[in-house]
Amino acid sequence: MSFSIGIVGLPNVGKSTLFKALTKKSVLIANYPFATIDPNVGVVEVPDERLQDLARVSKSEKIIPTTIEFYDIAGLVRGASTGEGLGNQFLSHIREVDAIAQLVRVFSDPNVIHVHGKPDPKSDIEVIGIELAMADLKTVEKRLSDVSGEAKSGHKDAIKLKEILDKTKDGLNQGKWVRGILSEDEQEVVRDLHLLTVKPVLYVYNVDEPDTGLSPKDAQGLALDNTLPGPRVVVSAKIESELAELPQEDVQQMMKDLGMTQSGLDQLIVAAYKLLELITFFTSGPKETRAWTVPKGTKAPQAAGVIHSDFEKAFIRAEVFNSKDFVQSGGESAAKEKGLLRLEGKDYEMQDGDVVHFRVTV
Repeated sequence: MSFSIGIVGLPNVGKSTLFKALTKKSVLIANYPFATIDPNVGVVEVPDERLQDLARVSKSEKIIPTTIEFYDIAGLVRGASTGEGLGNQFLSHIREVDAIAQLVRVFSDPNVIHVHGKPDPKSDIEVIGIELAMADLKTVEKRLSDVSGEAKSGHKDAIKLKEILDKTKDGLNQGKWVRGILSEDEQEVVRDLHLLTVKPVLYVYNVDEPDTGLSPKDAQGLALDNTLPGPRVVVSAKIESELAELPQEDVQQMMKDLGMTQSGLDQLIVAAYKLLELITFFTSGPKETRAWTVPKGTKAPQAAGVIHSDFEKAFIRAEVFNSKDFVQSGGESAAKEKGLLRLEGKDYEMQDGDVVHFRVTV
């Protein structure tokens, strides 16, 4: 199971630079608004040290990591929700992503134009938030127009939907986001609208080079208060782009010299996993060791269905090891001999780090 993150922000905040660093994929980078006209999509391997360890003890022929998709969306400006700067076109590109990463400019390079004159992180966050909310408002108003007639005729489902849409419209008009307006059950009713402000948001602060590795609170003295929603990550897109061009053996040395313990990519992935409440389980054997991503709380049959859709219905049981036990024991046979194998049924919730064989009917 792959998941997707849409990178949004104002023009010239470093989105395309960060995207190129993350994906090592050549994209158009230019010092003017709307340099990116179509969304760039990059599929990136999720680094996980456990894969190498599992493959080593299983003597696997190949390793297959799980992946994350990054969507680089063209810069949004004030009025994007009404089409300013081709905003409507750009907003439509992120309706299908699982989460939004808003890149916020903190760096102070005078040679890079800021669309509103000068960097103002808090104001920039508000601009993007308002545009996403206003885009949702237009979507909600359109659906309200369509459903109002059915509700007047007494159709129960239409009446319920209209009530939820009215509540959503009122909240959006007050500047609230849908995830703060509706309950989870109510959000499920309007899921097909793919509302933008339902999505979880990760704030990524793009700082000057000397600030790399600092906490969001300390980065350039930013007064980041706790009223801002979502987790926060600090990166230097410029440094990440330089790291992406280096041979692997030089990356660790450069990171050490800069006082970095994690690359920007690793920070984003860890934060995204936490944001989306995802876990990783593994299959490991002589042919391959592979990572699989599922939401936290996924039951064993549904996890089996991620591997092959037929496995969910044909599920019998899951044979499960903890990945640390698996590696420390020296592989599957030794772990079994030590009594570390667990047999789990249909109600078992998968845990991060599980190594599993699913038994299914043929």
